Amino acid sequence: MAEDKQAKWYVVHTYSGYENKVASDLATMVESRGMQDLIQDIKIPMETVSETKDGVTKEYERKIFPGYVLIKMIVTDDSWYVVRNIRGCTGFVGPASKPVPLTEKEVADLGVEKHSVEVGYKEGDTVKIISGPLEGYSGTVKSLDKENNSVCVVLSMFGRETPVELELDQISLD
Repeated sequence: MAEDKQAKWYVVHTYSGYENKVASDLATMVESRGMQDLIQDIKIPMETVSETKDGVTKEYERKIFPGYVLIKMIVTDDSWYVVRNIRGCTGFVGPASKPVPLTEKEVADLGVEKHSVEVGYKEGDTVKIISGPLEGYSGTVKSLDKENNSVCVVLSMFGRETPVELELDQISLD
């Protein structure tokens, strides 16, 4: 197998309900074999879901892709063998002989790797929207949430103050 020196994200298929077991067994195997340089990260994509039942709201974590585990690794014969032979793992997503890495866009869309965005504005600043359907509008920053890559901007539309939720990179200082 040709070695690629850059670690990429790959998707591994597991038996349903075995995602956590596969992830923990793989982490243990990586630790015991000293393969942290080859297998760098293991994630099970989760989302927080709110459910209201009988007037009581509960939040819980739910797997976004049941039966799949994401692994950031450098594919070598050894790393491929270790992943393939974890109990509960049925193989990589892609042609049988060669794992196919996720594209940069797929990784970004899945939110697997969080990239911090440094912004030059703060609450109360006047900003201009530079992309999206409201491009060209100006407004005031009401709140910033860097962790979730979102900003609330209050626009004056049709004579009313309208709060709009945007991504951090969709606005710039006016």
